[in-house]
Amino acid sequence: MATLSAKVFKHHKKADGTYNVKICVYHKTERVFMDTEHYVSDKKLTKSLEIKDTFILKVLNNTLDGYREEISRLGNKLDFYTAKDLKEYLSKSNESVDFLQFCQIHINTLKANGQVKSATNYNTVANSLQDFFNRKSLPIEEITLRTLYAYERYLRGARKMERTNQFGKTYTIETKGISDAGVHNYLRDFRGLFSAAMAYYNKPSLGITLITYSPFTEYKIVDAPETKKRNIEIEQVKLIRDCKVKAGSRAELARDMFMLSFYLCGINAVDLYHSRYVVRNGRMEYNRSKTKGKRKDKAFISIQVPSEAVGLLSKYGDCLGERYATIGNLNAALSEGMVEVCKTTELSGITYYWARHTFGNLARNKCRMSKDDVALALNHVDHGRTTTDIYLDKDWSIVDEVQDAVLNLLRSLDKKQDDDPFATVRILFNQIELPKLQA
Repeated sequence: MATLSAKVFKHHKKADGTYNVKICVYHKTERVFMDTEHYVSDKKLTKSLEIKDTFILKVLNNTLDGYREEISRLGNKLDFYTAKDLKEYLSKSNESVDFLQFCQIHINTLKANGQVKSATNYNTVANSLQDFFNRKSLPIEEITLRTLYAYERYLRGARKMERTNQFGKTYTIETKGISDAGVHNYLRDFRGLFSAAMAYYNKPSLGITLITYSPFTEYKIVDAPETKKRNIEIEQVKLIRDCKVKAGSRAELARDMFMLSFYLCGINAVDLYHSRYVVRNGRMEYNRSKTKGKRKDKAFISIQVPSEAVGLLSKYGDCLGERYATIGNLNAALSEGMVEVCKTTELSGITYYWARHTFGNLARNKCRMSKDDVALALNHVDHGRTTTDIYLDKDWSIVDEVQDAVLNLLRSLDKKQDDDPFATVRILFNQIELPKLQA
């Protein structure tokens, strides 16, 4: 049976002459100590360091009685606890979870794991919640079903937000209400943070359930509208590849990186930025940053490096991290560069990420590759086939077949151009929309 007692130790005497009162937890021949908020001086202690102050004793006895009740509730489960486990259980039994504080813990963990994009999304939601509640501390008990509906209304309305810049100065941002797509993303990430908090604080095996209820079980997040098409035809890919831009410009960076992504089965910019890949025997091997922390296989993939990609990979492979301090800076440069590329090619609204969508779309709809094979080439996880996957080794030659089929579409255009010198002119004219004649 576990026993509890209040203790004061001579070697814990502080510079101001006081001692912090400890609670000793004795269980299975092991002792551990818990700090308390109580401090006593020599006047309130006997010579043997026993507490004699009646007020402090009364408060401590109430605390000890409360802890004893918590231990009694464990029943037979107490046999499975070590003294350290019991200390953790008692420490958390009266703990109140500060949700915004947890958000920062979770965001920092994601950053440390290289999941910068997820961390950025969660940080946006955490800042928004701080604006909504107008404070930096949020007991998780205040997040109720009514709170979620109120927060949704807040997101849909115009609002002002205060932020601090890199120099510590506060500035105000005014923003309009967001659409269903934005509300869906905010509440989805809010739910993700809440679920992470439950996983972090609740320890069912120890009987610790600090967060007993999730309002998201009753709240229905608005459906996201159908995603706008983000793919182009192979002729437009060729236009991007062949467009003339200023050397050393952001447009050159964007053009080259777009094509590098297209050649390498839609590789994300973050994976090129961090250069955590290995190239051996003509193949690139890496773990996809976006999903490596969520998959048992660490989102590993092996892709052949086609001849078209060799020069670009050599050009950008080791310098992106030196040229851009963060992946956010690289993404901003790519966005600005793609705007210039679109002006040059007379295309509209295309971004770096369209290379990935275009690769997948062409693989499925033009090359008629199976959805499973396209998913493998894009390094997507298939949640519906996890049992089957236990029995199957990944065959990277399947990825090679998908990659070759898509790149052969571009190679075929080049061959046609060699055979027909006016092919490029016709492709350009196909992009021009003539004005309609008035009747």
